[in-house]
Amino acid sequence: MNLDSEKINEYVENHSQAEPELLQKLSRETWQKVLAPRMLSGHLQGRILSMISKLIQPKNILEIGTYTGYSALCLAEGMTKDGELHTIDVNEELYDFQRKYFDASEYGAQIIQHLGLAVDIIPTLDKTFDLVFIDADKSNYLNYLDLVLPKLRKGAVILSDNVLWSGKVVAEVAENDLDTKVLLEYNKRLNEDPRLETVLLPVRDGLSISRVTN
Repeated sequence: MNLDSEKINEYVENHSQAEPELLQKLSRETWQKVLAPRMLSGHLQGRILSMISKLIQPKNILEIGTYTGYSALCLAEGMTKDGELHTIDVNEELYDFQRKYFDASEYGAQIIQHLGLAVDIIPTLDKTFDLVFIDADKSNYLNYLDLVLPKLRKGAVILSDNVLWSGKVVAEVAENDLDTKVLLEYNKRLNEDPRLETVLLPVRDGLSISRVTN
């Protein structure tokens, strides 16, 4: 059966929870003012992130790659009332944009921004995390995994975005394509690491859900 992906996506969004008004505004402003707006999680993936967070009810969330703050706000929807969401990004030009929307939400006081390289910041976070979302530079995905695993409790969940990488993971890899090479190794690691159980979902550009088993 051949499915029209545009029509199917429209049907899926129409039969999923509506996109909150604040996130609609954030999305519009991102598309109007920020480079590479396709990096935005968007309605469907955002509702998936929200649902997973609500099912987990995490106290401490770590996000690697903030962009304009859409995914952080989605993840915060499931956070406990005394919880914290730590989000890391290297782009200082987006810091105030993110803060504006964080403070406009009910979670502003619980969302802590970190500006700089995630490989430097993660070791300084003295927290045990219940939920991690990795959505940053692909060449460092393996490094991020190594850094976050010791900070996760049993049963914690790692969400990894862009793991299908526009289909490049099933195509011939160019010699100089470091990002795809790292993602291939990363996906293999998620699937084979005895500490994790993983399912890779073909949502947008690929979203992996990995649960810490021990």
